[in-house]
Amino acid sequence: MPDNLVEKTIAKTFMEIANGLETGSFNRPARIAVIGIGSEHGERNVLEGAVLAAKKGIEVTLIGTLNAEGVNTIKAESTEAAFEIMERLLDDGEADGAVAMHYLFPIGVSTVGRAVAPGTGKEMFMATTTGTSSLDRAAGMVKNTIFGIIAAKACGIGSPSVGLLNIDGARQTENALRQLKKNGYDICFASSGREDGGCIMRGNDLLAGTSDVMVCDSLTGNILMKSLSAFTTGGSYESVGWGYGPGIGEEYNRLIMIASRASGAPVIAGAIEYAAQLIRGKFRDIAKKEFAAANKAGLKNILESMEKPKAAVASEEVSQPPKEVVTDQITGIEIMSLDDATKALWKEGIYAESGMGCTGPVVLVSHENLVKAEEILRQGNWIAE
Repeated sequence: MPDNLVEKTIAKTFMEIANGLETGSFNRPARIAVIGIGSEHGERNVLEGAVLAAKKGIEVTLIGTLNAEGVNTIKAESTEAAFEIMERLLDDGEADGAVAMHYLFPIGVSTVGRAVAPGTGKEMFMATTTGTSSLDRAAGMVKNTIFGIIAAKACGIGSPSVGLLNIDGARQTENALRQLKKNGYDICFASSGREDGGCIMRGNDLLAGTSDVMVCDSLTGNILMKSLSAFTTGGSYESVGWGYGPGIGEEYNRLIMIASRASGAPVIAGAIEYAAQLIRGKFRDIAKKEFAAANKAGLKNILESMEKPKAAVASEEVSQPPKEVVTDQITGIEIMSLDDATKALWKEGIYAESGMGCTGPVVLVSHENLVKAEEILRQGNWIAE
């Protein structure tokens, strides 16, 4: 080992001891690397964010070309070189986490963003915002729920409330999650602020931050993160929040946070701080516990049934029962399954009509047939318990 490196190592060790004596804690600060090259606002914008985070006691290393007091710099002249350095630092244990403006995660890994709800100022975890959890939309959202719970718990929320954004796949996701809860996995479902409640979140709930974890697919989450981060600046500069978050997946070990090329210095700083908080919160240990609990409750079997190719619905001829006045709505049915659910009731002699309510697809039946129709649809897994 070169003499200057020995001297630096000794000096660093004594500094950690001194800090420990002063604070009563011998835990070293989180070490977070951040790639400076590639920002639409220039490398200095990233450096400004790194400086802001370093002032909060985080050991920040910029991978790029610029220098600033309080921030380490490892020189890199290209994006390719910067990514190689970042991965080496993570794999060799020289950095606890990293922030990058893009990264190719494997299938099964996606990122949990963290934003400020504009209506209340409440923080909200967006699960997820980049990456692909599954090739099946609803199965991916089930995984996203667990990823969001992990991130929220690591950031100090003991029992995070979970809401499902009202998009395609939400009802199927709800069915799967309720089965998981019935099997023993602890999920705290949020209740919409709208009068009819339920864990399906409307646009109002997004603005109010009704749930701690807002579940959606990554493409939707990405658009929402951009909107929530840059709504005060016209979209060109992300000024609010913590970025697009860490890539999380079962047995995925690198802590890589995603920011955007449009992220301003405050969001870069937020992403670094988010990474440090995950490290302090021992997110890897939490992830292991959550995946173990979910798998014990049958997660893999539930996902397998959702992810396997869907067979075409047989074109069974079903006669429509005599028409009657339909006044009551049954919600919770996916739009692609609406006609089949209606025919399932016809098959049992119950007249039903399909429709679209303000919260999504509905099946309309008479008041007299409501209870029986709901039971038939539950038994056929058209709606959740």
